[in-house]
Amino acid sequence: MENKINFSEELKNIQNCTWDRDLYDNYNHILAFYMAQSVMENTSKNSSLLDLACGDGTLLEMMSNHFSSIVGVDGSDKYLNLAKKKISTAKFYNSLIEDFNTDQKFDVVTLLCILEHVIDPISILKKAATFLKEDGIMIVHVPNALATNRVIAKIMGTLNNEYELSPFDINVAGHRRSYDISLLLTDIKNAKLKSISTGGIFYKMLSTPQFDWFLKNGLWDNGFGWGRTDINNKNWKNEFCRACYKYGQLKPNEC
Repeated sequence: MENKINFSEELKNIQNCTWDRDLYDNYNHILAFYMAQSVMENTSKNSSLLDLACGDGTLLEMMSNHFSSIVGVDGSDKYLNLAKKKISTAKFYNSLIEDFNTDQKFDVVTLLCILEHVIDPISILKKAATFLKEDGIMIVHVPNALATNRVIAKIMGTLNNEYELSPFDINVAGHRRSYDISLLLTDIKNAKLKSISTGGIFYKMLSTPQFDWFLKNGLWDNGFGWGRTDINNKNWKNEFCRACYKYGQLKPNEC
């Protein structure tokens, strides 16, 4: 079966995307930090990186000292202009992944929270694999439909099921599908690729707007609500986020 993609329409959709990292800046920047941390923990220092759909370059800036060379690709010239201001040493290309080509091969290729957006994720996985060195690795991140916040939303009745795309998912985030680990592994298998490991990143018990509000307005002074009030020399908000990252690694199916 032939799957024809209207690339000009797809590029227009990317250019008109309303998502902005600063929309819920506290949560989005913390999530970006731990996504970058996860990539660095699973790759060798001084390797070469190709980031497909690099967006505004926030994660690349966080990883710039880890990789010896960085190439970023994105369909949005608006986001690429922001990325170029963050990392002057990286090379950037304004292109859809489907249209991008290079003879260069990379140690690491990343697809970070992009498969849920694209028309044909299997073709994207296949295309990304062509840019790898023989011993290279690909790192794929996607939001988890079975994350705790979505399970809670289903029980509350704000989602009919965990895989349903909410108005926020569709109209702001620009998602086309929901994944869990099993669905992601199926796409990887159908792309004729082999998964060597899976994991979680950040335990999320609240929706993005709720989590952002909590980070801004929570009672973080003196460890309120965490069972200890005698230790005053820690940033408890940062400790909470670090704990969510560590717990997410322990409970990948729930984050």
